[in-house]
Amino acid sequence: MSVFRRIRDITAATLNEKLEQSQDPVRLIDQFLHTTRQDITEAEKLLQQCEAHTRQLNQQVTQAETMKVKREEQALLALKAGEDHLAKLALQEKLIYEEKIEQYEGLLATSRESLREVEEQLGELRMEYQTVYSKRQYYVARMETLRLQQKMNERTGSYGGQDVPKMFNRLEDRISDWELEARSLRDLRKMGQEYLVQAGEGVSSVLDRELARLKEKLNNSGKE
Repeated sequence: MSVFRRIRDITAATLNEKLEQSQDPVRLIDQFLHTTRQDITEAEKLLQQCEAHTRQLNQQVTQAETMKVKREEQALLALKAGEDHLAKLALQEKLIYEEKIEQYEGLLATSRESLREVEEQLGELRMEYQTVYSKRQYYVARMETLRLQQKMNERTGSYGGQDVPKMFNRLEDRISDWELEARSLRDLRKMGQEYLVQAGEGVSSVLDRELARLKEKLNNSGKE
Protein backbone atom coordinates (compact mmCIF):
# COMPACT_ATOMS: atom_id res chain seq x y z
CA MET A 1 0.00 0.00 0.00
CA SER A 2 1.48 3.38 -0.99
CA VAL A 3 1.70 6.41 1.27
CA PHE A 4 -0.74 8.17 -1.03
CA ARG A 5 -3.37 5.46 -0.54
CA ARG A 6 -2.79 5.37 3.23
CA ILE A 7 -3.38 9.12 3.50
CA ARG A 8 -6.58 8.83 1.49
CA ASP A 9 -7.84 6.04 3.78
CA ILE A 10 -7.27 8.21 6.86
CA THR A 11 -9.11 11.12 5.27
CA ALA A 12 -12.06 8.97 4.23
CA ALA A 13 -12.20 7.28 7.63
CA THR A 14 -12.32 10.56 9.54
CA LEU A 15 -14.99 11.98 7.25
CA ASN A 16 -17.79 9.77 8.63
CA GLU A 17 -16.81 10.62 12.21
CA LYS A 18 -16.75 14.33 11.47
CA LEU A 19 -20.10 14.15 9.67
CA GLU A 20 -21.73 12.72 12.79
CA GLN A 21 -20.47 15.65 14.86
CA SER A 22 -20.86 18.45 12.31
CA GLN A 23 -23.63 21.02 12.43
CA ASP A 24 -23.06 21.77 8.75
CA PRO A 25 -22.40 18.45 6.95
CA VAL A 26 -22.72 20.00 3.48
CA ARG A 27 -19.86 22.42 4.16
CA LEU A 28 -17.71 19.59 5.50
CA ILE A 29 -18.46 17.46 2.44
CA ASP A 30 -17.56 20.38 0.16
CA GLN A 31 -14.19 20.67 1.89
CA PHE A 32 -13.61 16.95 1.41
CA LEU A 33 -14.60 17.15 -2.28
CA HIS A 34 -12.25 20.09 -2.80
CA THR A 35 -9.34 18.12 -1.32
CA THR A 36 -10.27 15.05 -3.35
CA ARG A 37 -10.37 17.08 -6.59
CA GLN A 38 -6.83 18.26 -5.85
CA ASP A 39 -5.74 14.67 -5.21
CA ILE A 40 -7.34 13.57 -8.48
CA THR A 41 -5.47 16.31 -10.37
CA GLU A 42 -2.17 15.25 -8.77
CA ALA A 43 -2.89 11.58 -9.52
CA GLU A 44 -3.65 12.40 -13.16
CA LYS A 45 -0.33 14.24 -13.48
CA LEU A 46 1.48 11.34 -11.83
CA LEU A 47 -0.25 8.92 -14.18
CA GLN A 48 0.91 10.90 -17.20
CA GLN A 49 4.49 10.88 -15.87
CA CYS A 50 4.35 7.13 -15.24
CA GLU A 51 2.97 6.51 -18.72
CA ALA A 52 5.73 8.61 -20.30
CA HIS A 53 8.44 6.87 -18.24
CA THR A 54 7.02 3.43 -19.10
CA ARG A 55 7.07 4.28 -22.79
CA GLN A 56 10.71 5.41 -22.55
CA LEU A 57 11.73 2.20 -20.78
CA ASN A 58 9.85 0.11 -23.29
CA GLN A 59 11.67 1.92 -26.11
CA GLN A 60 15.01 1.17 -24.44
CA VAL A 61 14.16 -2.53 -24.24
CA THR A 62 12.95 -2.61 -27.83
CA GLN A 63 16.08 -0.85 -29.10
CA ALA A 64 18.33 -3.16 -27.07
CA GLU A 65 16.57 -6.22 -28.45
CA THR A 66 16.96 -4.88 -31.97
CA MET A 67 20.67 -4.27 -31.45
CA LYS A 68 21.13 -7.70 -29.85
CA VAL A 69 19.64 -9.40 -32.90
CA LYS A 70 21.69 -7.19 -35.21
CA ARG A 71 25.00 -7.93 -33.44
CA GLU A 72 24.28 -11.67 -33.53
CA GLU A 73 23.66 -11.48 -37.26
CA GLN A 74 26.89 -9.51 -37.68
CA ALA A 75 28.76 -12.15 -35.68
CA LEU A 76 27.45 -14.89 -38.01
CA LEU A 77 28.50 -12.90 -41.08
CA ALA A 78 31.93 -12.37 -39.58
CA LEU A 79 32.31 -16.10 -38.88
CA LYS A 80 31.28 -16.94 -42.44
CA ALA A 81 33.92 -14.51 -43.66
CA GLY A 82 36.51 -16.10 -41.39
CA GLU A 83 36.78 -12.93 -39.31
CA ASP A 84 36.76 -14.48 -35.85
CA HIS A 85 38.02 -11.27 -34.21
CA LEU A 86 35.13 -9.25 -35.62
CA ALA A 87 32.72 -12.02 -34.65
CA LYS A 88 33.95 -11.81 -31.05
CA LEU A 89 33.50 -8.03 -31.00
CA ALA A 90 29.96 -8.40 -32.27
CA LEU A 91 29.18 -11.08 -29.71
CA GLN A 92 30.67 -8.91 -26.96
CA GLU A 93 28.31 -6.08 -27.87
CA LYS A 94 25.48 -8.61 -28.06
CA LEU A 95 26.17 -9.54 -24.42
CA ILE A 96 26.12 -5.86 -23.44
CA TYR A 97 22.70 -5.44 -25.06
CA GLU A 98 21.46 -8.62 -23.36
CA GLU A 99 22.51 -7.17 -20.01
CA LYS A 100 20.82 -3.87 -20.89
CA ILE A 101 17.64 -5.73 -21.84
CA GLU A 102 17.67 -7.52 -18.51
CA GLN A 103 18.20 -4.30 -16.59
CA TYR A 104 15.59 -2.29 -18.47
CA GLU A 105 13.06 -5.11 -18.39
CA GLY A 106 13.34 -5.01 -14.57
CA LEU A 107 12.80 -1.25 -14.59
CA LEU A 108 9.96 -1.66 -17.07
CA ALA A 109 8.23 -4.23 -14.86
CA THR A 110 8.52 -1.90 -11.86
CA SER A 111 7.26 1.06 -13.88
CA ARG A 112 4.29 -0.93 -15.19
CA GLU A 113 3.43 -1.98 -11.63
CA SER A 114 3.59 1.65 -10.51
CA LEU A 115 1.48 2.64 -13.49
CA ARG A 116 -1.13 0.02 -12.63
CA GLU A 117 -1.18 1.16 -9.00
CA VAL A 118 -1.63 4.81 -9.96
CA GLU A 119 -4.43 3.87 -12.37
CA GLU A 120 -6.18 1.94 -9.59
CA GLN A 121 -5.74 4.78 -7.13
CA LEU A 122 -7.04 7.31 -9.63
CA GLY A 123 -10.05 5.12 -10.34
CA GLU A 124 -10.72 4.77 -6.60
CA LEU A 125 -10.39 8.52 -6.11
CA ARG A 126 -12.84 9.24 -8.90
CA MET A 127 -15.29 6.67 -7.53
CA GLU A 128 -14.86 8.07 -4.02
CA TYR A 129 -15.46 11.60 -5.30
CA GLN A 130 -18.62 10.54 -7.13
CA THR A 131 -19.90 8.62 -4.10
CA VAL A 132 -19.33 11.53 -1.71
CA TYR A 133 -20.79 13.97 -4.24
CA SER A 134 -23.94 11.86 -4.40
CA LYS A 135 -24.04 11.90 -0.59
CA ARG A 136 -23.73 15.67 -0.74
CA GLN A 137 -26.82 15.89 -2.95
CA TYR A 138 -28.65 13.66 -0.47
CA TYR A 139 -27.64 15.78 2.53
CA VAL A 140 -28.57 18.99 0.68
CA ALA A 141 -32.03 17.54 0.07
CA ARG A 142 -32.29 16.49 3.76
CA MET A 143 -31.21 19.93 4.97
CA GLU A 144 -33.76 21.61 2.69
CA THR A 145 -36.47 19.23 3.94
CA LEU A 146 -35.51 20.07 7.52
CA ARG A 147 -35.55 23.80 6.78
CA LEU A 148 -39.02 23.60 5.26
CA GLN A 149 -40.28 21.52 8.19
CA GLN A 150 -38.93 24.07 10.67
CA LYS A 151 -40.54 26.89 8.72
CA MET A 152 -43.83 25.00 8.64
CA ASN A 153 -43.61 24.39 12.40
CA GLU A 154 -43.01 28.09 13.00
CA ARG A 155 -46.08 28.98 10.96
CA THR A 156 -48.11 26.29 12.67
CA GLY A 157 -47.13 27.70 16.03
CA SER A 158 -48.05 31.22 14.98
CA TYR A 159 -51.34 30.56 13.22
CA GLY A 160 -52.55 27.13 14.19
CA GLY A 161 -52.01 27.47 17.92
CA GLN A 162 -54.96 29.79 18.48
CA ASP A 163 -58.10 28.37 20.10
CA VAL A 164 -60.71 29.88 17.79
CA PRO A 165 -63.78 29.31 20.03
CA LYS A 166 -62.02 30.82 23.04
CA MET A 167 -60.83 33.70 20.89
CA PHE A 168 -64.43 34.57 19.96
CA ASN A 169 -65.56 34.05 23.55
CA ARG A 170 -63.11 36.69 24.66
CA LEU A 171 -64.31 38.98 21.91
CA GLU A 172 -67.93 38.38 22.96
CA ASP A 173 -67.05 39.29 26.55
CA ARG A 174 -65.40 42.51 25.47
CA ILE A 175 -68.33 43.52 23.28
CA SER A 176 -70.72 42.72 26.15
CA ASP A 177 -68.66 44.97 28.41
CA TRP A 178 -68.80 47.73 25.87
CA GLU A 179 -72.57 47.32 25.51
CA LEU A 180 -73.03 47.39 29.30
CA GLU A 181 -70.93 50.51 29.51
CA ALA A 182 -72.96 52.16 26.75
CA ARG A 183 -76.24 51.27 28.49
CA SER A 184 -74.93 52.61 31.77
CA LEU A 185 -73.97 55.90 30.15
CA ARG A 186 -77.34 56.09 28.40
CA ASP A 187 -79.20 55.46 31.68
CA LEU A 188 -77.11 58.08 33.41
CA ARG A 189 -77.89 60.64 30.74
CA LYS A 190 -81.59 59.77 30.96
CA MET A 191 -81.52 60.22 34.72
CA GLY A 192 -79.89 63.61 34.26
CA GLN A 193 -82.52 64.71 31.81
CA GLU A 194 -85.31 63.58 34.12
CA TYR A 195 -83.68 65.46 36.96
CA LEU A 196 -83.54 68.59 34.86
CA VAL A 197 -87.20 68.20 33.94
CA GLN A 198 -88.14 67.69 37.56
CA ALA A 199 -85.98 70.61 38.56
CA GLY A 200 -87.59 72.70 35.86
CA GLU A 201 -91.04 71.76 37.04
CA GLY A 202 -90.05 72.66 40.59
CA VAL A 203 -88.78 76.05 39.55
CA SER A 204 -91.90 76.65 37.51
CA SER A 205 -94.09 75.91 40.54
CA VAL A 206 -92.09 78.30 42.66
CA LEU A 207 -92.39 80.96 40.00
CA ASP A 208 -96.13 80.41 39.78
CA ARG A 209 -96.47 80.72 43.53
CA GLU A 210 -94.35 83.86 43.56
CA LEU A 211 -96.41 85.29 40.73
CA ALA A 212 -99.65 84.52 42.57
CA ARG A 213 -98.26 86.07 45.73
CA LEU A 214 -97.33 89.24 43.92
CA LYS A 215 -100.74 89.44 42.26
CA GLU A 216 -102.41 89.02 45.63
CA LYS A 217 -100.20 91.70 47.12
CA LEU A 218 -101.02 94.03 44.24
CA ASN A 219 -104.74 93.50 44.69
CA ASN A 220 -104.52 94.15 48.39
CA SER A 221 -102.62 97.36 47.85
CA GLY A 222 -105.30 98.58 45.39
CA LYS A 223 -108.02 98.11 47.93
CA GLU A 224 -106.24 100.30 50.42
